[in-house]
Amino acid sequence: MIPEFIDTWQMPEPGRLAKTRIPVPALAPTEALVEVKGCGVCHTDISYFYMGVPTEQKPPLSLGHEISGIVAAGPANLLGREVIVPAVMPCNNCEICRMGRPNRCLAQKMPGNSLGIYGGFSSHIPVPAADLCLVGDRKGIPLEHLSVIADAVTTPYQAAVRARLAPGDRVIVIGAAGGVGSFMTQVAKAMGATAVIGIDVNHEKLKMMEGFGADFTINPKGKNAREVKDAIKGYCKSKGIPSNFGWKIFEVTGVKAGQELALALLSFVGTLVVVGYGTDETSYMLSRLMAFDAEIIGTWGCPPQHYKAVLDLCIAGKIALAPFVETQPMSRIAQVFDDAHHGRLKKRVVLTPDF
Repeated sequence: MIPEFIDTWQMPEPGRLAKTRIPVPALAPTEALVEVKGCGVCHTDISYFYMGVPTEQKPPLSLGHEISGIVAAGPANLLGREVIVPAVMPCNNCEICRMGRPNRCLAQKMPGNSLGIYGGFSSHIPVPAADLCLVGDRKGIPLEHLSVIADAVTTPYQAAVRARLAPGDRVIVIGAAGGVGSFMTQVAKAMGATAVIGIDVNHEKLKMMEGFGADFTINPKGKNAREVKDAIKGYCKSKGIPSNFGWKIFEVTGVKAGQELALALLSFVGTLVVVGYGTDETSYMLSRLMAFDAEIIGTWGCPPQHYKAVLDLCIAGKIALAPFVETQPMSRIAQVFDDAHHGRLKKRVVLTPDF
């Protein structure tokens, strides 16, 4: 039965949440109504809520863009299907989309930002139907866990695509134990990187990543860039691999210290991909980029066309979700936001509706 109302946790203004009920809108033929089974809490949500980062749709609106669920209404071929809702859904008709860069479509729809007032911290959400990722056989993985694919896993995958990551490549992940970085580390290994160095200040989580894609780890706390480089050189010497060229570096922290370290590590014919978001500015002598014949690349989200490949990696166990995800009832959203804001979460939290 199609519900008449959507129960939702709205952000009336930054810093405030209110449980409310809104009418289910009339669906266009190209839309589907998804019953939300899980919605992940992302740093982006926290940035909107606490840090003044503006949303395209002005409040009041519901946040949340990492969504998995079941199609409750819409095209007949989708009814009852388990799906992942892409975090960014392009128009598929503009010049940027035709250039093959639909993830950065300027007319894209993003739940919890530019999809009207609708976000994933709700009982249901209306979305464009064409870009939904059908789940199929989950091999026992909870549908709720798959919600994090919609950003935490697909964003690293797109970053790897932008870096042209190929089997045999050497990779450094800065922020390797974080909510996105832990998946960036796994994605790099799943896509064939032969040496993956994980860098993070969280010692406990970083050591855990040695069982999930990281071949060598470095805690940079108390170390300068030269000391981090020396640690990398030592590892490379022990493995008989080059230390000073060809590395693909993924900066996932978004903080100034991480960005500055990434720039310091960039060397000959290397590639730096900026994955993490932050508001601090940093400086870099661009002539070094020229002398190194290196690249610095930005990346944003992931086009829906890649979701199936990422889902397959998760289902096959090449990217582990369970050790990095926990579910909590959506009624705890305010506490979870506060915990996320103050760095108290040990895993990425998926909120499950309990209206």
